[in-house]
Amino acid sequence: MDSWVITMMLGASIFLGAIALFAFLWALKNGQFDDEEKFLNAAKFDSEDDLNDAANMERKKEEMKKAYRPE
Repeated sequence: MDSWVITMMLGASIFLGAIALFAFLWALKNGQFDDEEKFLNAAKFDSEDDLNDAANMERKKEEMKKAYRPE
């Protein structure tokens, strides 16, 4: 292959990669990946025991973070 073909392919790849990165960062900034209703829907269909277990697990995580926090 000639070097100009490789150069053209490399340039096109970098250009398309930059466009993809820009689109991904734009989507992150505009909240395209945020799902506000995920937790609301999960709470609607969970039983009370499941919700209490989840709350207890979160409480234990916070206690462990406080206990092992380096000072």
